[in-house]
Amino acid sequence: MKSLLATAAIILSTLGTAHAAEWGTDVPKAIAKAKAENKLVVLDFTGSDWCGWCIKLKKEVFDTPEFEAYAAKNLVLVEVDFPRKKEMSAQQKATNQQLAAKYGIKGYPTIFVLEGSGMPVGKLGYMEGGPKPFIAELAKLKK
Repeated sequence: MKSLLATAAIILSTLGTAHAAEWGTDVPKAIAKAKAENKLVVLDFTGSDWCGWCIKLKKEVFDTPEFEAYAAKNLVLVEVDFPRKKEMSAQQKATNQQLAAKYGIKGYPTIFVLEGSGMPVGKLGYMEGGPKPFIAELAKLKK
């Protein structure tokens, strides 16, 4: 009986996170996946632990079930983070700096949307209204 309860607890605990959007950090891998699956790549240039608008965007859009469902079907997500407190490898810091230079990032949050070939098709930022207007803008970019 204890084994059955433990198994049930594990299953229930994973159900809550099964729909969470998965954010990667490897852009070439994300582009390859997007190309293979006919999806867009979302590059979220963020200061995840200090940027107020970034935190607001994550809470109001990225962490919602509506966005997560849309992302699972249409997007490959990449976080390009510039934290102040969170630990990050020197290699990831350097990679993120190179990406910021490549895309001319001047502030956060900045969202670049790429097609499967890696070519940019749009640029977004925080917008009011939760996931609906954000998803609508992403849908316009998908050809």
